[in-house]
Amino acid sequence: MGKYEEITKARQILELYEFATLKDIKTKYKELLKEWHPDLCKENEEICKEKTIEIINAFKTIMDYCENYKFSFSKEEIEKYISADEFWWKRFGNDPIWGNYNDNEKD
Repeated sequence: MGKYEEITKARQILELYEFATLKDIKTKYKELLKEWHPDLCKENEEICKEKTIEIINAFKTIMDYCENYKFSFSKEEIEKYISADEFWWKRFGNDPIWGNYNDNEKD
């Protein structure tokens, strides 16, 4: 199995979308462990143990990828994630019709 397939399988086990924040990953991991931990699970104990091990291994795979992934701090990459307000301001600024004409000038 290639790296992409390994990460995709781990992502699916953790029920993550193709895009996730580190917070999303950790939150989902904790939720799934609460659901499947053998001390809390209402299913067959053996199934719960297997599922818990699967979740832990998937989390380790995803975290290993995240720890070794190179993040881009380029302007182009960062601007992909600006807020709707910031986008609108950059686009229309103080335009009297479309912009925030009465707001204070923003950077």
